[in-house]
Amino acid sequence: MRTLVLILAFTAVIFTAAIGLAKPHHWNIARAYLSDLVPATAITPAPEPLPSSDWSRALITSARSQIGITTIYDGAYQSLSYPGGDVPRERGVCTDVLIRALRDAHGIDLQKLVHEDMRAAFSRYPAIWGLQRPDRNIDHRRVPNLRRYFKRGGMALPMPDEQTIFLPGDIVTWTLGRGLPHIGIVSDQLVPGTERPMIIHNVGAGARLEDFLLRYPMTGHYRLDGKL
Repeated sequence: MRTLVLILAFTAVIFTAAIGLAKPHHWNIARAYLSDLVPATAITPAPEPLPSSDWSRALITSARSQIGITTIYDGAYQSLSYPGGDVPRERGVCTDVLIRALRDAHGIDLQKLVHEDMRAAFSRYPAIWGLQRPDRNIDHRRVPNLRRYFKRGGMALPMPDEQTIFLPGDIVTWTLGRGLPHIGIVSDQLVPGTERPMIIHNVGAGARLEDFLLRYPMTGHYRLDGKL
């Protein structure tokens, strides 16, 4: 009997090791990268939303409706119709969460607004991509361009710090490291047990509601209500 138990235990160890070795090396690398970039799990929303304006509440509702619909992070360049152009809703980047929420909630088209402002003042926008003229397919989907547009429109607030008050519907930008900018919408839900609002965004795994505000260095804080 003891011999049989030892044989079964040894077989289980060999089987477990075989499963671990069978995982492709690139899968392990991808998992390690995503675990560093994306919070492991979304937080269950608190039952009562924070007070917010009608404008912000509509924006948040529209952004939240993308959760479960936009499940793929895809930053590939695509030719878009104009105005109102969009990539398929099941995919997109961080900026698409905001672009879609503004269109759905308020009929505000950042593609058109940013393109028109860049046509009027192209030199005022970041010269990061080597462009010689505006590109209505991609300009509005780039965080640095949105930051500049919001600042030019009087929507920028002082740089956020530990004393900053974030209201539902505010827009926050971060740097994820290695020059990767990011943008998200402040929700009307707090992380349970804290005074920290959760963020609606897409940082690599589709649209999500997550505890993200303090995960990376913030680079900007914007309030769009009444300015667009």
